[in-house]
Amino acid sequence: MESGRAVLLIADIGGYTDYMSSHRMSLAHAEVNTARMLDKMIDAAPGYELIEIEGDAAFLSRQADGREADTTVTGILQIAVAMHRAFHLERQNVATNLCPCAGCKEAGNLKLKFVAHIGDVASQTIRDRHKLVGIDVILVHRLLKNSVMIPEYVLLSEELYDTGTAALPGPVEQISDELEGIGTVRAYYLDVGDLDGSLPPLPAPNWSGRLGRTFAAAGLGLPYMMGLRRPRAARDVAAR
Repeated sequence: MESGRAVLLIADIGGYTDYMSSHRMSLAHAEVNTARMLDKMIDAAPGYELIEIEGDAAFLSRQADGREADTTVTGILQIAVAMHRAFHLERQNVATNLCPCAGCKEAGNLKLKFVAHIGDVASQTIRDRHKLVGIDVILVHRLLKNSVMIPEYVLLSEELYDTGTAALPGPVEQISDELEGIGTVRAYYLDVGDLDGSLPPLPAPNWSGRLGRTFAAAGLGLPYMMGLRRPRAARDVAAR
């Protein structure tokens, strides 16, 4: 086991539970579509290591190096914007394909939120699976259950916020929540849509792309429809 200081980032897809509560064909397509969104989001976060896919969320980390603190906060916000952009582009691709099932048409209801923290972690490998453990890992996961009222945001822990307030580009709101096993903590959030507002609009889908994505969803969804693969949510429950 090795220990060190790390930046921890969770990108969590909101609305996942309702989205996955569908009949068999829709559930198969919902699984495929969610996996594609997660893949695109992870690709948009260079420099971060994927620690684990946790149902509807990607848990990522990178070593906290000796760079200026404001650069750390700026980097997190830039990564969040890039992942948010990648998620919404893939969400649009899914929602505008030609498949009529709920797993495709209701993808447009999904949202994305981020929770970020900096702290001390220990790294361990169990059966070739790399994991991070420690109180700061618990804290960043506990922060997912918070009192933020907007659907898409970047939430910074107090520890992270205090390292780089000068890097924050827009209005910041404070919350104070009671976290199980930890106590009362303060955190600060920004609307991720405001951070993304300076980018050009998403490209409009074209017919050839819509047709291709329809066939892709149908083909990739077959193993789930035939019972050859279990949806991610079911695998997560079985692994606990």
